[in-house]
Amino acid sequence: MPPTLASLVQHSALQLTVRAGEDGLMAPVRWVHASELADPVPYMEGGELLLITAAALDAEDPEQMERYVRRLVDAGVVGLGFAVGVNYPDIPDALLGAARSAGLPLLGVPRRTPFLAISKAVSAEIAADQYRAVTAGFEAQRELTRAALTDGPSELLARLAAHVDGWAALYDASGAVVAAAPEWAARRAARLSPDIERLRERRMPASTVAGEPGGCGEETGEEPAGEAGGDRVELHSLGTGRRMRGALAVGTASALGTAERYAVHSAVALLTLTTERSRSLQAAEQRLGAAVLRMLLSGQPDHARAVAGDLYGELLDAPFRLLVAEVTDAVPDSGDIHPLHVLAESLETAAARAGEATLTVPDGGKRLAVLAADRGAVVTAAGEYAGWEAEDVGVVIGLSAPTGPIAAAGAYKQAEQALSVARRRGRALVEHEDLAAGSILPLLADDAVRAFADGMLRALREHDAKGRGDLVASLRAWLSRHGQWDAAAADLGVHRHTLRYRMRRVEEILGRSLDDPDVRMELWLALKTTAPVRLPPTG
Repeated sequence: MPPTLASLVQHSALQLTVRAGEDGLMAPVRWVHASELADPVPYMEGGELLLITAAALDAEDPEQMERYVRRLVDAGVVGLGFAVGVNYPDIPDALLGAARSAGLPLLGVPRRTPFLAISKAVSAEIAADQYRAVTAGFEAQRELTRAALTDGPSELLARLAAHVDGWAALYDASGAVVAAAPEWAARRAARLSPDIERLRERRMPASTVAGEPGGCGEETGEEPAGEAGGDRVELHSLGTGRRMRGALAVGTASALGTAERYAVHSAVALLTLTTERSRSLQAAEQRLGAAVLRMLLSGQPDHARAVAGDLYGELLDAPFRLLVAEVTDAVPDSGDIHPLHVLAESLETAAARAGEATLTVPDGGKRLAVLAADRGAVVTAAGEYAGWEAEDVGVVIGLSAPTGPIAAAGAYKQAEQALSVARRRGRALVEHEDLAAGSILPLLADDAVRAFADGMLRALREHDAKGRGDLVASLRAWLSRHGQWDAAAADLGVHRHTLRYRMRRVEEILGRSLDDPDVRMELWLALKTTAPVRLPPTG
């Protein structure tokens, strides 16, 4: 521990005596400063032992001494050393009274003890304390390194918590608690999600003190009171890139000392190395996943299983789904927050929490392919994008119907088809099953299709606009009745001969035969694609 006024008084060579402020002797001494200024406060930082001979002070003036001592206390001076027998034969009563009144420790320094000896003693104790802290820090580093190499992050957190006499927790890139020590700390750490989110927004590397006020432990009694509540929590980001790969939380009853600080910094370095190693393994796994996916798409499920081994568990057996996602616009690949990275992390986090295997294949920051279990956590997480506009989340996603390894190529095509529809509609997510169950008309909501429909019906609408008949409405009625003259004429309220005449006029104007099923199909789609024109009343 750092030197204190009590340790200086106990230093036999200094021969210091306590004359006032005995209750403050345990205050740590940051430094020793000698000054004969009437007001040394502008040159103090707090925590000093001030040494004086009172050469420029009227130490026998009570009012002056009250003001002098009060300013020293307000400046954070922890003690005052008075040289006895230099300018005064003893400490004047005015100074003694002021020190006792303010509670400031006042030490008598005998004439044979030079101020320099006190400064050397404090410096030696500070150096010894720092050496002890560094030694303890290196020992903690060795212990934490052994724990990280042999037992993994969980044991590292346990050793760290013991070193700081508090608790520690590890978060993944999404802010979810991965591990905590002791076990009760997981609940405490989970309540810091807003602070983790704010840490993520800061430039890497980042650290902060959590702003959440401490609360009492839960009524279950599993979380010790006093450890869960009122603690001081430090948060440190993990990772070497521009994006946070995880975070470390350390909770203690008070601010960290030097030795504890060394331990925390060592833990941050070791966990960052673990994170970066995990990224390298993840990159290798993604390359393997890309090869497995190519085998599935080329109709070689047996080879895919042989290459994958147990890596994906039973994922390669039916049923699974294929998800294909792309960015909406050109997104810089070096951006801090890439929409595909956000999507991939959310899906992988969902899979990890559920203990599910997932095959994720990114493609240069422009496309993402994911093979996941049907009705699993990944599909559920992807479903959260449903209902969002694509421009709001920066991605468009197509999701195939459930399939098996033999039909993987067809499922990939389904996902691409759904992706194309999602992009056309401006939707963030479209499932292929929804397309099969719905109407084909929404798929025709395209400017080119509408232009074709308008062009096909333009001549008929121009004819009707001149008051020469109602050919568009008659055509709509006739097609809706599958060419049944009597039923269509009844819908229009005209004679069937009138309707026959109008249909001949339609053929003459369009130059196409209504006997051709392709013509009837195109006309019907044109009518359904474009809004009907309401003609002005005649007569």
